[in-house]
Amino acid sequence: MTESKKPKPGAVSQERHLFGTDGVRGKANVHPMTPEVALRLGKAITLVAQNGKRHPARILVGKDTRLSGYMLETALASGVCAMGGQVMLTGPIPTPAVANLTHSMRADAGVVISASHNAYEDNGIKLFGPDGYKLADSAELAIERLLDDPNLDRKVATGSRVGRAERIEEATGRYIVYAKNTFPKELALHDVRIVVDAANGAAYHAAPDVFHELGAHVYPLACSPNGKNINHKCGALYPEHVAKEVRRRGADVGIALDGDADRLIVVDERGQVVDGDTVMALCATRMLAQRRLKKHTLVATVMSNMGLELALAKAGGRLKRTAVGDRYVVEEMLRHGYNFGGEQSGHLVFSEHATTGDGIVAALQVLAIMVREGRALSELSQVMTRVPQVLKNVTLPKRRPLSDMPRLAKRSESVTRKLGKKGRVLIRWSGTEPKLRVMLEGPKLDELNTLADELIDCARRDAEAAG
Repeated sequence: MTESKKPKPGAVSQERHLFGTDGVRGKANVHPMTPEVALRLGKAITLVAQNGKRHPARILVGKDTRLSGYMLETALASGVCAMGGQVMLTGPIPTPAVANLTHSMRADAGVVISASHNAYEDNGIKLFGPDGYKLADSAELAIERLLDDPNLDRKVATGSRVGRAERIEEATGRYIVYAKNTFPKELALHDVRIVVDAANGAAYHAAPDVFHELGAHVYPLACSPNGKNINHKCGALYPEHVAKEVRRRGADVGIALDGDADRLIVVDERGQVVDGDTVMALCATRMLAQRRLKKHTLVATVMSNMGLELALAKAGGRLKRTAVGDRYVVEEMLRHGYNFGGEQSGHLVFSEHATTGDGIVAALQVLAIMVREGRALSELSQVMTRVPQVLKNVTLPKRRPLSDMPRLAKRSESVTRKLGKKGRVLIRWSGTEPKLRVMLEGPKLDELNTLADELIDCARRDAEAAG
């Protein structure tokens, strides 16, 4: 399995039905997130990964803390073994740990069983290639096609060729060592007080240990998973939880991760949220000053605030935008040789250290700046001034090309002209449902709200006219 490093730009194949922009996802024990599908996925992944190799395909499987993870892990591992593959089970570890271990342990593929920031009732399966990058669309399509191929069952292993499964007991420890090595060796976190909210997810053990072993005084929060409390009113989606604890403890910083720990939201010592855009501005401007930001370019999505773009320009850099989704950020970085990118939501990719978003590694980069400069995060976060932004959604009967919505298109053009260089308009469909998202940026918040409502009204009228 080699097709993971350089997929074509934004190339989500129209032929794929099972895989979305970040693997397969849905309600656990309801199609497609059933043991039956997981079993066949295990078979198909192994067959594609084998690809003429002389050794049995080695598949590394990690998961988060969801109750349904046991069910899907067992089924997927059975599928791998049925095809003669070797399964390496890590237990609950962060998604970026699976990416890292897949490459460092020379596995032929990595599998993460997780629905990221979703509630515990959901689950998902996402794939990594042997280089630690998310699997290319073409490889996912090949796997998906095999699921309905009767020949898949005719290729199972028998006798001595049936595969084995083994548990990698030290998987978390390996990841902790790797993560700590991304922190500058000349620095330490002595006397730094950190609230760590692991969302009762995959990093419940690794995150507190990483910061503690670097010298920090750690206050763990939501680090007691029970299979059903992952992401429940905690973690990156509920930063107010960690903010309250930061204020109560008088901590220097709060770190909130999501269920699979590939996303980071930071809270300063005052309890104010510092989102992905501000973290990117902080880190990118320092990388520019140190001549470490390749081609003076940061990669972010169309959702990132204009303030990030202005902060970079002031520091001598530039912002390159992609479609929404961390995989598209990584694709752009690989295609042009950039080394830092991310999303407003907190997926941050430092390619010198990682192949995918890593909340713990990103937090360490922020902490390194705080320690090196001896300044509070509330002061450091002034690096960018946010441009007022409004995001509104409307659910319509069905998706249709924006070009087939004449009222919306006409009004969008006039709003774009009205805002000029001081703002922008972004209208896009949700990737999973017939929900239209309207985002506006500009100098006056009241005006933006009015204009967004007008655009949504145009979209509704277009939908009614289309019947």
